[in-house]
Amino acid sequence: MPPLHQLRNRGFEVQFESHASAILEKDFPAALDELERVLLNVRVPILEIIGSGGGETKGTQRTRQSLNELGWRKHIFEIKKTIDGVERESTSHEVDHVKEFEGGCLALEIEWNNKDPFFDRDLENFKRLHAEGAISVGIIVTRGPSLHDHMHEFVLQFASKQHIGSFEDLARVGLNPTIRQRNEIMKRVEREKKPVSFALAWADSFVSDKYGEATTHWRKLVVRIKRGVGNPCPLLLIGLPDSIVTGLVQK
Repeated sequence: MPPLHQLRNRGFEVQFESHASAILEKDFPAALDELERVLLNVRVPILEIIGSGGGETKGTQRTRQSLNELGWRKHIFEIKKTIDGVERESTSHEVDHVKEFEGGCLALEIEWNNKDPFFDRDLENFKRLHAEGAISVGIIVTRGPSLHDHMHEFVLQFASKQHIGSFEDLARVGLNPTIRQRNEIMKRVEREKKPVSFALAWADSFVSDKYGEATTHWRKLVVRIKRGVGNPCPLLLIGLPDSIVTGLVQK
């Protein structure tokens, strides 16, 4: 049975690079069990996605807390090089979740919704740390394609369920678009040719601003992997599926 098969069965994207599968299965079976257990319990209510305004949701924070409780804690790696006792170079690399196992050290980053260049930072950090022998495998968790592609549908469902038809309705649920966003929304609602509903105009604006193509999601990560960013560090890539979102009409 392939590693992380329960995640795969639940719709998670799982991809191994540079022999990471063999390394993790042989030397880090406990780590795979921990990751699978934590990620199978990830739930993010649509209210938290909307309320986060595109930042890290409370669901992501709960996932981080679950990892922390299992010993996957923030760590700053400091690498110093000396020549004849004189320090010539010193660099530091901060990783959000690091854990030592009997087989070595693993490093993990969760990229729920940053700007996509954060992937370059993470992968280059992993590459350097692996080259220095500090980590055995780097792990990145991000929004999978089903979650990213369905975000607009989810936000529109929220708007329908909450009867969003005006800025007053948005204020009722704690949302306050910027002046620019308000102007963009009303321009589409009030135009003479093919006007759209307030709910659709707001959903388009919200998703474009907060969860657009230039944010961290699966396809942006895979593009970098194909370019060789992070190579040859062994990598485990995990994409969160749309099924983690709750509070919606299930199809």
